[in-house]
Amino acid sequence: MNQDYEVAIVGGGHNALVAACYLAKAGKKVIVLEKNQEFGGATKSVYAFEGVGAKLSRYSYLVALLPDQIKQDLDLKFETLSRTVSSYTPSGNTGILINRNFDAESSESITAFTSSNEDSDAWERFYKRIGVVAERLAPTMLEPLKDEVEIKALIGDELWDEFVVQPLEVTLNKYFKNDLVKGIVLTDGLIGTFASAAEILSNICFHYHLVGNGTGEWRVPKGGMGKLVEALLERTKSLGVDLRAGTEVISAETTNDGVMLRLGSGEDLSARVLLSGAAPRVLERLTGIKAPNFRDGSQVKMNMVLKRLPKLKSGLDPKKAFAGTFHIDESFEQLEKAYHQAKSGVIPDVIPSEMYCHTLTDPSILSESMQAAGNHTLTLFALHTPASLFDIDHEKIKVEVFRRILAGLNKYLAEPIEDLILDDAAGKPCIEVKTPQELEAEIDLPRGNIFHSDLMWPWRTQSEQGKWGVETTNDRVFIAGAGAIRGGGVSGIAGHNAAMATLERLAKSN
Repeated sequence: MNQDYEVAIVGGGHNALVAACYLAKAGKKVIVLEKNQEFGGATKSVYAFEGVGAKLSRYSYLVALLPDQIKQDLDLKFETLSRTVSSYTPSGNTGILINRNFDAESSESITAFTSSNEDSDAWERFYKRIGVVAERLAPTMLEPLKDEVEIKALIGDELWDEFVVQPLEVTLNKYFKNDLVKGIVLTDGLIGTFASAAEILSNICFHYHLVGNGTGEWRVPKGGMGKLVEALLERTKSLGVDLRAGTEVISAETTNDGVMLRLGSGEDLSARVLLSGAAPRVLERLTGIKAPNFRDGSQVKMNMVLKRLPKLKSGLDPKKAFAGTFHIDESFEQLEKAYHQAKSGVIPDVIPSEMYCHTLTDPSILSESMQAAGNHTLTLFALHTPASLFDIDHEKIKVEVFRRILAGLNKYLAEPIEDLILDDAAGKPCIEVKTPQELEAEIDLPRGNIFHSDLMWPWRTQSEQGKWGVETTNDRVFIAGAGAIRGGGVSGIAGHNAAMATLERLAKSN
């Protein structure tokens, strides 16, 4: 076969671009093929509303898992900002405020809400212990997969039993008494994952949300998530990567010599190795390589632009309440009830959700006139709303889910959120709602699953999982997207690891 490229990458999301940078830095001839007209996938930023100068991170909002090492290796001009507040969780006319650094104000907030210092003390103990896990696990994410025995030895038997073997529900009940406090902690085990606290899948999700860079801190992308895409595109271009947007791959067939790709234009091109930044289910359509079974995506995403921030019944300054993650109806009991209702096929009576205000930390995504007018953005992520709920009569269900989400938010506001939504140039409210089906249609998230498939422990649990966690049954095809082991989240980890596996594969065939 006449080799056109050493590496072809299908899909142009951030993981694919990370892989392209590493491979090009190593001197390889690389092409990236993106079927949409713009690169970035779930990490792009857009002007979502006509005539409104707010560039929104439409699909993904915050950054925790992107290792500093990747930014340094690739010399990426991308900055993230710390939030002063971690979360605020209203309940009735009061609530719990947790600052990014757990301080006296945070401790006193829990104590005042629970009428005891037990859960406040437990909070510090709990996060100190999971912090040890994060510190020890984070450096392994860009290394060849370790096996369970190695990871257990790394973090210690006691922490292994507490955070890996024991269901998250059991661990939370061991540490905390208050239902709302338990719910605040549990949310990190559920974002993007349709699971009960009694299932180990919530433990896995919890690890991904707490391990980033050894601190687990979720930071705001300065200028919006699209700035990461811009930085990666700038680097790929400087390294000579061939970037082709608006180019769909129809099929990919491997031979003993390489991979032949058939494009939608009718053109063929060949490569020695194929990487897929797309979901495993998309790769299955292209190559026949079987994708694993996975659960439905379970979130509805909502973006809105406001005239100003709403006042709260609790009286807390909205600039503080919305600076971190604003939890809505996310007590432990509410989360579990919503899960079981959705699993039975009905819309939860109360839909747990959470939101934050990007512009409080980073106003640069707004035009100067909008900043001066006091406008703000809010992004909302609703839990336990799986794709299966929307399969029949999608539009009707979407309207009802939207109504219940806003009703949940309005319970804690001193004024309806609808009264504060800015109108666009055409007089339409600046609010958009994306169901799992719409996420699949727009950015190829299968069944709206933001992780491309079910998250897996970030170590080897089965012998066939390969050295880097990106391998497939074909030794010329690797997964360079969220569907890899240690994929998921805006991390770039899968892109790095796929590049490392590819370099080793190319070295073997030289």
